[in-house]
Amino acid sequence: MKFTVNQDDCIGCGACESTCPDVFELVDGISHCKLADVPADLQDCALSAEVGCPVQAISHS
Repeated sequence: MKFTVNQDDCIGCGACESTCPDVFELVDGISHCKLADVPADLQDCALSAEVGCPVQAISHS
């Protein structure tokens, strides 16, 4: 599963990083996905971060 962060929508609140630090990180105040493909054992965590994003900047495919 692939996760992406819409850089234009991200407000840099850090909610995703605190929810799932193995997948998301803030770089210069904007969230980035650290992994091209999120392994199965981290997908629930990443999905929680997606749901918890206050501006819905995270999506997956």
